[in-house]
Amino acid sequence: MITRRDIITLLGGAAAAWPMAARAQPGERMRRIGVLMNLSADEPEGKARVAAFVQRLQQLGWTDGRNLQIEYRWAGGDAGLVHKLAAEMVTMAPDALLSTGGLTLGPLLQATRNVPIVFTQVVDPVGAGYVASLARPGGNATGFTQYEFGVSSKWLELLKQIAPHVTRVAVLRDPTSTSGLGQFGAIQSVAGSFGVELRPVDVRDAGEIERGITAFAAAPNGGLIVTQNVGSILHRKLVANLATRHRLPAAFAYRLYVSDGGLMSYGPDTIEPYRRAAGYIDRILKGEKPADLPVQAPTKYELVINLKTAKALGLEVPPTLLARADEVIE
Repeated sequence: MITRRDIITLLGGAAAAWPMAARAQPGERMRRIGVLMNLSADEPEGKARVAAFVQRLQQLGWTDGRNLQIEYRWAGGDAGLVHKLAAEMVTMAPDALLSTGGLTLGPLLQATRNVPIVFTQVVDPVGAGYVASLARPGGNATGFTQYEFGVSSKWLELLKQIAPHVTRVAVLRDPTSTSGLGQFGAIQSVAGSFGVELRPVDVRDAGEIERGITAFAAAPNGGLIVTQNVGSILHRKLVANLATRHRLPAAFAYRLYVSDGGLMSYGPDTIEPYRRAAGYIDRILKGEKPADLPVQAPTKYELVINLKTAKALGLEVPPTLLARADEVIE
């Protein structure tokens, strides 16, 4: 029987920082995982991601409270808080860490170059310096990318198909992240060919979002593109409501926006990467190294259209676009 005293002795006291409720069964070594999420603990999307991660771990033989302890920290989109949480997680001496997006991955890599890290939903890990290459990450981090910057131009293409009258587009982005700048740049590179003028709108807080969209909507023929960023996810209902209120056709990065009233989205599944990440955590706990596990891209992109919102905006969705949709919400 492994006692609490044995665990504390073996781990040099680090185990004391973890909850005492979980205990390994006789003959099993208790393993520890830290999960650093960029969303809030009460955010339904964050809960769904964690649930998928835990479920897949259970399928692979890892049960929280039996042979595994999972410690969660939620940054709530706070770039200042995330550095503190990252340092805190590393002091707990985990066997591996799960990181969500570049907001959490950068601080974790600053805090440790030894603890294995599996990341999800990072747009450009090579360009950001998180890994040496996709095929051979080379360091203590590997995981799953979100998409290439070039996919961002697809949002403008789809927006023009569903709302050909649009000549002005506000782009909601995080100006503090390289991915936010990269996505805006990709959209900007094709804007001229679609006869569209772009205007960036920053997403640091709800007030900034509302002021930016309201001011933009004062002129006619406007549309909206919401890039992949934590701020927009946290305020997605506000963004969707503002778009409908000001009659702005909008294209979003994720399906979850369309579920909350957004017009249309094109992008990868936001839950599946957490199931895939559990597979990498399993392999790491069994002895493999992040440096040898290739960074993987999404396997599927989905086009989702909300017909109720289209009707509210006075738009008739082209049959060709409906035929291409993976899901239509009525």
